[in-house]
Amino acid sequence: MKILITGTAGFIGFHLAKNLLERGDEVVGLDSINDYYSVDLKYDRLRECGIDTGKINYGQKVVSGRYPNYSFIQLKLEDNDALQDLFATEKFDKVCNLAAQAGVRYSLENPRAYIDSNILGFMNILEACRYNKVKHLAYASSSSVYGLNESMPFSIHDNVDHPISIYAATKKSNELMAHTYSNLFGLPTTGLRFFTVYGPWGRPDMALFLFTQAIIKGEPIKVFNEGNMRRDFTYVDDIVEGVKRVIDNPPSPNESWTGKKPDPATSKFPYRVYNIGNSAPVSLMDFIEAIEGALGKKAKKDLLPMQPGDVVATWADTTDLEKNLGYKPGTSVKDGVSRFIDWYKLYYKID
Repeated sequence: MKILITGTAGFIGFHLAKNLLERGDEVVGLDSINDYYSVDLKYDRLRECGIDTGKINYGQKVVSGRYPNYSFIQLKLEDNDALQDLFATEKFDKVCNLAAQAGVRYSLENPRAYIDSNILGFMNILEACRYNKVKHLAYASSSSVYGLNESMPFSIHDNVDHPISIYAATKKSNELMAHTYSNLFGLPTTGLRFFTVYGPWGRPDMALFLFTQAIIKGEPIKVFNEGNMRRDFTYVDDIVEGVKRVIDNPPSPNESWTGKKPDPATSKFPYRVYNIGNSAPVSLMDFIEAIEGALGKKAKKDLLPMQPGDVVATWADTTDLEKNLGYKPGTSVKDGVSRFIDWYKLYYKID
């Protein structure tokens, strides 16, 4: 297949691109390479896939020196003309949209960045898929769409009408927009609600990265809600395996769907939503303990109140993922954190 992956300089996009390339797919990677976090880390991910970052110029493709079936282009999703030209030229079979302005807390400071990238940019992706007969659009949603929901585990069959951050609202909007295109134009779309992804090459703004960095330096870590939080931490390789299975299996209409009792996760059109999570929530204090164990060093904790936009707990119900695609993530936090620490020490040359 010829697959477009947006966000390939990002954490999940980098891992997904590498995985698909190694199984033999032709991949075009797209990323704006914005400075929300370390651009150097993003360039290093691209170099790991054989991209000569010295040759990157906006709007121009660079072919990998490691994978002949991989090329990269720096482009913003908001650049509609350039995006439509790319689709018309490349004739993608399938698209996986992982590009987005990430981060719940940053959405409190700069909400417009989320509207531009996550809504306007996604609209451009939908239009490009529509006019170029893409066979399947898979796209990143987020566990944050569950917002004020308290029924655990979070089920894709529950309504998600109460997001508590602009980031979450944009992801919910993506699901609604995708459903509309599945209805009007028959575009198969699948939304992927990721649950607290972590692992090697991860984002520096995420807890695992921040905690590891601070503990190594002997600095206190910021522990919100005084540590009384639980997260369904999901290892990146498990996320990638789930995404691959979704890409390979476009949704079909749910013949039993009815408007009298509408199922939010399916439709009478080719539309689907899946949770991809470990289904094993871990307390924040136990997560910190796993980091301490891998580092062999205790953390100094600065206990702080709950942050606006955060939720106390997440827990993925992956029943549909297991039933329809035969997959259940299962990497333990202990193993996943250990692999991240090994990578972190190697990347930053720490003995």
